[in-house]
Amino acid sequence: MSNQRDREKRREERLAAEAEAASGDRRTRLLQLSAGGVFLAVIVVVVVIIVASSGSSSGGSAANLVEKENVEKLLAGIPQNKTVLGSHNAPVKLYEYGDLQCPVCKAYSEEVLPKIFENQVKNGEVSITFRNFIIIGPQSIPAGEAAYAAGEQGKGWNFIETWYRNQGKENSGYATDEFIESMAKYVGVPNIAQWKQEWKSGKFKKQVEATTQQAEKLGFSGTPSFSIEGPKSNGLELLGTPGSTEAIEEAIKKAS
Repeated sequence: MSNQRDREKRREERLAAEAEAASGDRRTRLLQLSAGGVFLAVIVVVVVIIVASSGSSSGGSAANLVEKENVEKLLAGIPQNKTVLGSHNAPVKLYEYGDLQCPVCKAYSEEVLPKIFENQVKNGEVSITFRNFIIIGPQSIPAGEAAYAAGEQGKGWNFIETWYRNQGKENSGYATDEFIESMAKYVGVPNIAQWKQEWKSGKFKKQVEATTQQAEKLGFSGTPSFSIEGPKSNGLELLGTPGSTEAIEEAIKKAS
């Protein structure tokens, strides 16, 4: 048994080292697992990096948006209020700081968070709030403003999740006004004229800047980063970038 544990430990260390080398930028905070992290968490991190590094080369086409129905199915039955997903009475509050151009955020959206939505969020145990943390490039700002404007009409999370599933390569210039407006129409924002007026008014730019500054003050340096607060937490607790769905579930359980 001792030899097996040693082999697993060495394999875990090797995978973590390879994953860290592969990521190559600030978003490698997703590899900052706790010292007692399980082997499964390391595997999930490696998979997320692979998906993030390869999955953003396609997409980014305003004329070829996809996944609307799948996102609607994922979010069905879950209340939305601006960029809060889940019941306002949920005892545990989870906060995600993300950048819509971030490929690791895309990977988390598709690989890590859906189970949380389908279980803990849907059953009223936790709500999750999306907050912009702009680290990729200038086009992330109007994209973030657009998500907030969509949230004013109950489509914030539809916009965010569908965006990730259509994300282009970061800083490739795909996030144009045409792409952003096409996304709002595609996800079904009810009043596009109102959405566009609010999006272009500048009212949400201060919010985007404020949440970015908030993330920096919390000490976050990459996206996505998470914090959590609940009845049994020590106030607002920082999770950084948990390595797996299970790590987030455990944090929710401890905070409940």
